[in-house]
Amino acid sequence: MKTRLMVVFGFAVVVGSLGLWARAQKGFSARDEPSAPEAFAARMVRSLSMPADAKQLKSPKPMDEATLTGARMHWADHCATCHANDGSGDTPIGRGLYPKPPDMRTAVTQSKSDGELFFIIENGIRLTGMPAWGGGEGHGAESWPLVGFIRTLPRLTAEDLKEMKSMNPKSPHEAMEDTDEEAFLRGGPSPKPEQTP
Repeated sequence: MKTRLMVVFGFAVVVGSLGLWARAQKGFSARDEPSAPEAFAARMVRSLSMPADAKQLKSPKPMDEATLTGARMHWADHCATCHANDGSGDTPIGRGLYPKPPDMRTAVTQSKSDGELFFIIENGIRLTGMPAWGGGEGHGAESWPLVGFIRTLPRLTAEDLKEMKSMNPKSPHEAMEDTDEEAFLRGGPSPKPEQTP
């Protein structure tokens, strides 16, 4: 195992050095897509960081409709900021991350085992924007339903997405707009026009 890790590490150092040299020629930006060597090295490191038995993990709880509904609400409130309601990763934050969140509807994510998805949710992925959400009592109870929900992403309906949009976190500006709109609809004073500085 140590020899394997040393070979992979040596390879990663060589590929990384070449990649850094090539990137330094034009500069670095989070807007860029990872190069093929970067993507390969990242997948290799992620694969090596996951214990072999993680792939075999199975959810201790059945994925009934109530569980998936709760997971959909949790996703909309906690995960959609980066991953989008539909799992595409096409959000302002998602587009600004490097590497960008994967499109979780595609085979790259959908072909992962439930245990792999659970491990990623619980432990995060180093050197990316994916944080570790585990670490305390009961976190697995939230992560397993998310694994089940991730499996439904390719089949979400327009109605599901509309419901999820209503659960997305709101900025202070959006919350104030909603309050002003509600007051106006109830016959209260008209909202004040926004002042431009």
